[in-house]
Amino acid sequence: MKLYLPITLVISAPTAAWGFTQSSSGFGIRSTSASTSNLYMSSEESSDYDFDVAIIGCGVGGHGAALHSRAQGLKTAVFAGGDVGGTCVNRGCVPSKALLAASGRVRDMRDETHLADMGIKVSGSVEYDRQGIADHAKNLANRVKGNLEGSLVALGCDVIEGRGALTGTAHEVLDQATGKVYTVKDIILAPGSIPFVPPGVQVDEKTVYTSDGALNLEFVPEWVAIIGSGYIGLEFSDVYTALGSEVTFVEAMPNLMPTFDREIAKLAERLLIRPRPIDYRTNVFASEVIPGIPGEKPVTIKMIDANTKEHVETIEVDAAMVATGRVPNTKNMGLEDRGIETMRGFVAVNEKMQVMTKAEDGEVIPNVYCIGDANGKMMLAHAASAQGISAIENIVGREHVVDHDAIPAACFTHPEIAMVGPTEEQCIERAEKEGWTLGKSTGSFRANSKALAEGEGNGMAKVLYNKETGKVVSVHIMGIHAADLIQECANAVACGTTVQDLSMIVHTHPTLSEVLDEAFKGAVGMSSH
Repeated sequence: MKLYLPITLVISAPTAAWGFTQSSSGFGIRSTSASTSNLYMSSEESSDYDFDVAIIGCGVGGHGAALHSRAQGLKTAVFAGGDVGGTCVNRGCVPSKALLAASGRVRDMRDETHLADMGIKVSGSVEYDRQGIADHAKNLANRVKGNLEGSLVALGCDVIEGRGALTGTAHEVLDQATGKVYTVKDIILAPGSIPFVPPGVQVDEKTVYTSDGALNLEFVPEWVAIIGSGYIGLEFSDVYTALGSEVTFVEAMPNLMPTFDREIAKLAERLLIRPRPIDYRTNVFASEVIPGIPGEKPVTIKMIDANTKEHVETIEVDAAMVATGRVPNTKNMGLEDRGIETMRGFVAVNEKMQVMTKAEDGEVIPNVYCIGDANGKMMLAHAASAQGISAIENIVGREHVVDHDAIPAACFTHPEIAMVGPTEEQCIERAEKEGWTLGKSTGSFRANSKALAEGEGNGMAKVLYNKETGKVVSVHIMGIHAADLIQECANAVACGTTVQDLSMIVHTHPTLSEVLDEAFKGAVGMSSH
């Protein structure tokens, strides 16, 4: 039987050293002159297993789990399934940021009014190389993928190319590529997700494509319909309009950006939709989407009313992007063999990321965990990584629970949108249910010196807090570099910091962070300059 031997490590220094503290909501940092921690080293001599930990999936979540597993001295295998880096690195977060960065430069350089305000004039037209932009995205993804795989190998992880699957026997993982079965003490499922394609939509990844195909940027359509107006759809509308396309959103819900905070969504409509060649249809389903041929035959989109299901309109466009969300990549993983029932493909887990037999009244399946998109708790790459680290903490006996309210998210449009915690609408419901009073304070980019110097005065920051305790509940930002600014707020939520404390923290002048300083001070009746 494999033993985990606790090793006490004491580090002393004449001056304060940095150590880590752990709470139910995550990790914090403390200053200490001598830090003590427990490392759990496996006893290889008495091993009954091929590996201490096997991770099925090698996206950001699986990678994070693997790194932390090795940091605990556990013999670790990662079943990559031929997809090191997963969706985020190869078909998501990373290459999309490259497209947004390149197209954003084009937008900025074509904005003659903005440049003129700064005394800049561009002679001649601003052109771009479509293939060059596509290559920039592809090259970045390949470089990050290589770095990710290299880090696993350097730390001593076994990277197995085949896709892993459960068998009907506990502590076993099947390599689907070779048929070899490995014995493992603890198994972490991290298979990620794939784009969801609604019924009636025919995807050819040429003229009708998901985000997977869109990232290849095979061509820039004159008119593109984007089905869905969430994070993915909104970011690609930014790319396409910057490169000269006209965009039509087809949204099933009554409002655009249905998952966003309503105040932020209205501001986003004013800044990202109305000034650009974008129109939209809401409360309609794309009931049938038929691919076309670039330059020869248009894509046909038939729309029906979301409520009555009656036909309302048919449009013909050059291309259609399907951005209707994602579904778990959990098929053919042997889940049924272990008695695991999924709901729409999602694997039920408890707060420790332990897999349950089913969502309602399920039982824990010993030594099996599930992280990332496959459990549906929060479909973000960094959330998956946090869950992977948490799973390893629980595996080695240090109880840990991820505080999902403290995990930030961002939409990398120009300007950006970022948030941490519930929407204002959700906060109102939560305050009423739990019996506390919701406070609200805002800061403006229009009054910020750095934003004005950049010619980017549009935007706001909204801080929502508990009036009785002063603790920050959520923050929503729209403005230049919002995705970077949100981290301060996520830290505040995670650490339970109050607006009283935050109002007295000094922010560098002149920086964009002073937008938050204004909001924090406003919450306690102070003014910022």
